[in-house]
Amino acid sequence: MSRNVVVTGLGVVSPIGADIDSFWDGLANGRCGIAKDAFAIEDLSITLPGGRIRDIDERIDTLGPAMKRADRVSQMAVLAAEEAIASAGLEFDDETGARTACIIGSGIGGQGSFDRTYYDMLIKERRPHPLTILRVIPNAPASHVSIRHGLRGPSFAVASACATATHSIGLCADIIRGGTADVGIAGASEAVLTFGAMEAWNAMRILADETCRPFSKNRNGLAIGEGAGLLVLEEEAHAKARGATILARLAGFGMNADGKDMINPSMEGAAACMRAALQTVDVGDPAALYVNAHGTGTFLNDPTETSAIRSVFGADADALIVSSTKSMHGHLLGAAGGVEAIASILALNNGVVPPTINLDEADPDCDLDYAPNETVERRIDVALSNSFAFGGMNAALAFTKA
Repeated sequence: MSRNVVVTGLGVVSPIGADIDSFWDGLANGRCGIAKDAFAIEDLSITLPGGRIRDIDERIDTLGPAMKRADRVSQMAVLAAEEAIASAGLEFDDETGARTACIIGSGIGGQGSFDRTYYDMLIKERRPHPLTILRVIPNAPASHVSIRHGLRGPSFAVASACATATHSIGLCADIIRGGTADVGIAGASEAVLTFGAMEAWNAMRILADETCRPFSKNRNGLAIGEGAGLLVLEEEAHAKARGATILARLAGFGMNADGKDMINPSMEGAAACMRAALQTVDVGDPAALYVNAHGTGTFLNDPTETSAIRSVFGADADALIVSSTKSMHGHLLGAAGGVEAIASILALNNGVVPPTINLDEADPDCDLDYAPNETVERRIDVALSNSFAFGGMNAALAFTKA
């Protein structure tokens, strides 16, 4: 059995907007949420740009005692879920809850709680907090959302580094297509702006020293951010029967592995993943195709992804338009694909391509139309969202208009 899957709700918490309206305003105006003062970490041996969310503490306080005790990664997931469910107009009773999946991943999990625990043990000589394990486990965001809303369908976490959210959304769609659920909450959350995590990232020598500049010749690395992006997915007939507003159709999902290297991306793997996502999609006019690129701003990723796009589309690659919204909100790691899927859907519905900001200098190895520094008004019929992760894990989602 195969059933059509549509998107009926969106929820986001990001460095350029902690709800859908402000997030879209940030994208449409090319707002940069990456700042040098992102890290309130006195002992950090480095000064790094990053994307911290600064305006959600009061909203977290309203979530109740259980969420105040949770790690930030779960708090952001719950905030995004509340918005996504409300925007979908969903109310869960016993029957609906039993037929709703909750697939919310995290690349790392409760990193803040890990850091605080080791600090307490090694510096303060205190015992760990009794809730530490419940805070750090990667399935905590999915568990909190499912418990809060009484969701009793398939519920689990995905952990595939920067492809986590995209895998979560694609797998949730497969569960709905297969008939195990009618509704799903899917995406990911990530909160790693901590002393331990940032020192570890810096040790890899792939972090930007000022800001994120995808596809620009003077790019020099990632800018890490925090956030969550969740979609409400539904079987199309179920959505129509309850009169839901359909925001987009999830028309294609591709996933594969490079099988080559932990760090160096494979052009062939990325291209095969995009082809798989587009296999069931009528692309039509290539000028009406938008690619939300993985676009990390690293030396290896950007030209590799450019070559992969050219491999997939051939001569049509010059007609389509590409951008990396990481230039604005930073790299949200496991949550990146969820936030970028939302950006893709918003672009599709508004006919506006978010820009790749900070693109200062053309790189001959990155020679596509990246909507440099300015939004582009354009008819979009298909939006493709790419996520390519450490370990050679690739995932891509294709959205079309309802």
